[in-house]
Amino acid sequence: MGFFTWKTQDTRKSICNKYQTKKPTFTVYMTDNQGNRWREDNYDGYGEFGGKDFYGLMAEMNGLKDRDEAISVAFANPPVDHIQPNLTERANHKWRDIKQKDCDSQGFMYRGRPVYDNLVKDEVAA
Repeated sequence: MGFFTWKTQDTRKSICNKYQTKKPTFTVYMTDNQGNRWREDNYDGYGEFGGKDFYGLMAEMNGLKDRDEAISVAFANPPVDHIQPNLTERANHKWRDIKQKDCDSQGFMYRGRPVYDNLVKDEVAA
């Protein structure tokens, strides 16, 4: 299973997850089209910001039935018209109808970092 990761819309920085050790995590704000905001200080990589799931919120914003349907819409080929939450570093960001940009490194696999070594250690210790 991979991570859900994006780049912030205001600074275009990769949203690092807490399992990698190459870059420090930073505060990210998720904002919906109604102006509601969720703050996440230590992103886990699985799409949840401040206790709110990105795709669950996207489902609410688009009148979809659930998170799974939102994921299908987000990755549909050909694309399906929809709106998404915004992810930013600035707390005072006003929502805009712009799709999130995916992060190729998945917020984890940055250059010079052995892939998955910390996750494997954690799973063996569990």
